[in-house]
Amino acid sequence: MKDSLVLLSRILAHPDSRCWFLAWNPAGTLLASCGGDRSVRIWGREVDEEDEYECVSVLNSHTQDVKHVVWHPSQELLASASYDDTVKLYREEEDDWVCCATLEGHESTVWSLAFDPSGQRLASCSDDRTVRVWRQYLPGNEQGVACSGSEASWKCVCTLSGFHSRTIYDVAWCQLTGALATACGDDAIRVFEEDPGSDPQQPTFSLTAHVPQAHSQDVNCVAWNPKERGLLASCSDDGELAFWKYQPSEGI
Repeated sequence: MKDSLVLLSRILAHPDSRCWFLAWNPAGTLLASCGGDRSVRIWGREVDEEDEYECVSVLNSHTQDVKHVVWHPSQELLASASYDDTVKLYREEEDDWVCCATLEGHESTVWSLAFDPSGQRLASCSDDRTVRVWRQYLPGNEQGVACSGSEASWKCVCTLSGFHSRTIYDVAWCQLTGALATACGDDAIRVFEEDPGSDPQQPTFSLTAHVPQAHSQDVNCVAWNPKERGLLASCSDDGELAFWKYQPSEGI
């Protein structure tokens, strides 16, 4: 069994701190990491060294631990979540990566992030017990949202509040159905659906599934299957994995 997994290389990614999370970009050419040193680091293969990776950029935009990173589904755009209550967005500029946006609004630690299938919206969840949905606006947009030069702006268009009684540790946006799932410190799993016909600029979401005691302790993570519609997995401080089949009621 041990021989089935061969170590290719090992890197001291975030010296003197924890490395909290990793994410590959959609093309599989870049790896983002984040850690307790308040940094986001981007890694790429070394030239002529297939199994060796080097740090191509260190991003020190956050002021506290960085808990989560996620890539845009189709663009070279990276988002990060932090203890400093903010979300940061990064893009490549010439030969380096730069912070191109800061999303402020949460009142406590931002734990996790998820892009919707189109990549035009980003969901964030927080210790403040809310989920915020941010929408991208390009320069010259019809809605008149101000942009800085050629940079896109991100605006919070929806806040889901009053549904969770404790910290929301994770949020997952289903790439097949558009359903939004959350993992919460109240031991529950919830699923939300965007209301049919709601204004894209001010969308509304309804709670369509709620399992109060999905686990016996904090639920830490939820993940939708990318190929099988409605298949959701969750994990918890209780050490268990749980698998769920989401089937919204008719009329939702």
